[in-house]
Amino acid sequence: MNIVIIGAGQVGGSLADSLATEDNDIVVIDNDAERLRHLREKLDIDTYQGNASHPDVLENANVMNADMMIAVTSSDEVNMIACQVAYQLFHTPTKIARVRSASYLDHPELFSKEAIPIDVLISPERLITEHVYSLIANPGSLQVIDFANGNVQLVALRAQYGGKLIDHQIREFADHMPDVDVRVIAIFRNGKAILPDGDTVIEVDDEIFVIASMQHIRVVMSELSIAEKPYKKIMIAGGGNVGGNLAGLLEKERYQVKIIEKSSDVAGYLAERLDKTLVLEGDAADEHLLQEEDISNMDVFCAVTDDDEANILSAMLAKRLGARKVMALVNRPSYVDLVESGIIDMAISPQQITLGGLLAHVRRGDIVSVHALRRGAAEVIEVVAHGDEKTSRVVGRTLKKLKLPPGSTVCAVVKENKVVLPSHSVVIEENDHVILFLSDKRYIPVIEKLFQVGMGFI
Repeated sequence: MNIVIIGAGQVGGSLADSLATEDNDIVVIDNDAERLRHLREKLDIDTYQGNASHPDVLENANVMNADMMIAVTSSDEVNMIACQVAYQLFHTPTKIARVRSASYLDHPELFSKEAIPIDVLISPERLITEHVYSLIANPGSLQVIDFANGNVQLVALRAQYGGKLIDHQIREFADHMPDVDVRVIAIFRNGKAILPDGDTVIEVDDEIFVIASMQHIRVVMSELSIAEKPYKKIMIAGGGNVGGNLAGLLEKERYQVKIIEKSSDVAGYLAERLDKTLVLEGDAADEHLLQEEDISNMDVFCAVTDDDEANILSAMLAKRLGARKVMALVNRPSYVDLVESGIIDMAISPQQITLGGLLAHVRRGDIVSVHALRRGAAEVIEVVAHGDEKTSRVVGRTLKKLKLPPGSTVCAVVKENKVVLPSHSVVIEENDHVILFLSDKRYIPVIEKLFQVGMGFI
């Protein structure tokens, strides 16, 4: 596939990195020559320097031959105009744009062929807000992913002392939870992925990815770690798009929410907009303010300003002052592992969350969703099976007969909203949703090809 990526920042660079290994021809456009040089040295891709909203720049970057253009610069306006030019002058089939401003997003009628012809809108702030909300709604989780319209849930958690299944084999799950269908799809131990089988023993500090129906996931989590009480009191540092929207979601679910915002204008706006949230004007790294606002009794402190250092320092301070769980939004990839190895419970990576939202629209075949695990170390994808035994490589076959690439496994099959955990005898039928784990992203094109409908496969 020929793909033009506009913007060589963290999201654009990560996207190019992910797609360049998957048999795609990539061109990246950016104004910054140093960023482009770095990408050329690291990846086997083409680059072009210039303003991507200018027709001559797009033409010189060969947009007329692109199957897809993805605009992810930091400017909404550049992204939107680039899509307009690509549509009007070069008839680019698929145009994806990152749009951050709620002022634009609140008017979906703007984004049509008659107005601004963007096929897929990606809003990082909304994706991040939903991600953080899911972590708060599922205490003890490191990552929460819904599949098949919420019928299936994948949760990442860390195995802890006190968990009933610590130092036990996975096959013993059935004895502890006889009425629960659960699958351990991956374990990350000392930073390396393990594809577990029944003999695999769960160890303390393992990062475990489990999949089960939504009604059973809490029971599964309680077997692997110390069951955590639901969160109730939440303090948010930063009243921007993420912080303000997160507070709005939480207050509707009867959480007790406080939000700290430096800007008096933003704090005033939030005070008018939010009904039940206590809005405080001040610095979230002010020890006196945190103590005055009862930080030691907060269940979660969540730092989501646009400043990595401010988020990290305020979260560390909140933890030292007694907050039960602390989260920090961290944009720099090099900071993420460093932060989580310290006293901060969770580092939230905007670029990985955004990347997952983008990849679902880039993949070939009927891929419903794509999610990066462990900051891109692996992926879980949900794909719909189409065709019949003559036109499909998967329909009518048992899971045992699927020719999956190395490091890949079927996590679950959803048949008409019924979750079926994998066994060799499960047969894939048309319109089944198949959820797969891939420890090596290089094999994603193999999965895409496997699920594509064609002729003469038998």
